[in-house]
Amino acid sequence: MRRLLLALPFALLPLAAVAEDAHDHDHDHAEHASLGAHEHGVAQLNVALDGNTLEIELESPAMNLVGFEHAPSSDADKAAISQARDQLNKPLVLFSLNSGECSLSSSELESPLFADGHAEAEHEHAADEHEHEHEHEHSEIHAHYSFTCKQPQALQQLDLAQLFKQFPATHKIQLQLIGPTGQQGAELSPAQSSATF
Repeated sequence: MRRLLLALPFALLPLAAVAEDAHDHDHDHAEHASLGAHEHGVAQLNVALDGNTLEIELESPAMNLVGFEHAPSSDADKAAISQARDQLNKPLVLFSLNSGECSLSSSELESPLFADGHAEAEHEHAADEHEHEHEHEHSEIHAHYSFTCKQPQALQQLDLAQLFKQFPATHKIQLQLIGPTGQQGAELSPAQSSATF
């Protein structure tokens, strides 16, 4: 299933090419590749439902979730990171599902801002590697969740109202969703925060 979710950006390469042409902005030192350029206020969300497995992957500039992108340098910075991590560790609150009896089976949070060892990461980020680049760095936060749904056929809607409420600097979410009816894309906002499977 993870391969299906990770393949989603490749299936959407024509869309990415159009987005890059429309907003030609180079970010060589962004931590994660995304469908479009690193843009504050905008996040990407990939959702895939395959059988009884629901995968949700969120990629966001750290600015949207913690209010800055530099390494934490004060107690206030560390508190903001801790608060964001706590909120991201409650995906059933952030991603309201109408039904389906889904329970979280695994989660993974990754960001250079989580370098204190609390984040689960697929590869290590050396903190000193970017130390001299903090003023120009574009840090991102990547969250991946896997759910097991007892009644996946009952899943009709995904609502992100709580995500927008918890992270008000997130103004727009570019959603790519693969479900029983096929693949679709949508742009969600606080005013239009839900999508259907």
